[in-house]
Amino acid sequence: MTTMGGIRSGIAANLATITGLRTTATVPESVSPPIAVVVPGTVTFDRAFKRGLDEYELTVLVIACRADARTAQNTLDAYCEPTGSTSVKTAIESDRTLGGTIQDLRVTSMRNYGPAEIGGTVYLTAEFVVQVYA
Repeated sequence: MTTMGGIRSGIAANLATITGLRTTATVPESVSPPIAVVVPGTVTFDRAFKRGLDEYELTVLVIACRADARTAQNTLDAYCEPTGSTSVKTAIESDRTLGGTIQDLRVTSMRNYGPAEIGGTVYLTAEFVVQVYA
């Protein structure tokens, strides 16, 4: 049976393949960039007959570093590329069934690229939307 915690952990494990990027499947009390945080979103139940398919939408928040650092944008840009060794999309989609625990997933978009205040500090961040079918 698929669980939200299992999906979050699987996505975080896929993201851990990016060298130097910390990952967490739960929302932390404090952050130490660069870090990717897997955040649950909406769940649409019963997409197929008799509990055949549920659709999950999760957000991966990538926090690069303080927004005033000149290198922050270059760091975040590398995570936003559609392919490559630092691509969030490529890493998340490296195992699209999360070890056989889901049917499929895909990164559908990147949004909200810019400064965000977290715990009183302004960081440069971007959100990636992940659709999961389980």
